[in-house]
Amino acid sequence: MKNLVILISGRGSNMQAIVNAQIAGAHIAAVISNRPDAAGLAWAAERGIQTAVLDHKQFADRERFDQALAELIDGYAPDLVVLAGFMRILTAAFVQRYENRLINMHPSLLPAFTGLHTHQRAIDEGVKLAGCTVHFVTAELDHGPMIAQAAVPVLDNDSADTLAARILVQEHQLYPQAVAWFVADQLQVVDGKVKNAAAANPEVFLRAPSTAS
Repeated sequence: MKNLVILISGRGSNMQAIVNAQIAGAHIAAVISNRPDAAGLAWAAERGIQTAVLDHKQFADRERFDQALAELIDGYAPDLVVLAGFMRILTAAFVQRYENRLINMHPSLLPAFTGLHTHQRAIDEGVKLAGCTVHFVTAELDHGPMIAQAAVPVLDNDSADTLAARILVQEHQLYPQAVAWFVADQLQVVDGKVKNAAAANPEVFLRAPSTAS
């Protein structure tokens, strides 16, 4: 059994997808938020999952918050720390503490469109495919070895909201799958790339685009 600690800042829809997947061998040890009003905390608590709040506004700087957050996380003896809409840029020291045990979902086909406003930027650039990426977190923002990707077409009439909604459907399928691979010890980082013993393609899992998804 592997302990998972999930970090959220809002409703935590990806957290919910991971919990609902009931991944064999995974124990959700805690859901932690940097925001006391995060809706996902109540959702997790209703399902008997331990929750905790560490308000970043109570700390003088990013380093002190990250140190306190790491100490809180470590109290749950995590095998994996999952960022599920955790809207904080993490310090290098924090990321290194959980090297190859810290994963994130980014709403673009990395390395394209790192940072914010990914869906509108994809539309503005005229790309034909957008999507999402699960990756191990490194000190460089929205970089790190990629575990899995899923793609959807960008339609002529798409807005940022409609594109985001279709991508979110893929996120909710892809993130639990990536977590399941980790829990089953199927993932290995070699020379900065993820080798996946469970996937047909050992480099990356790419869900085929569909106008229905």
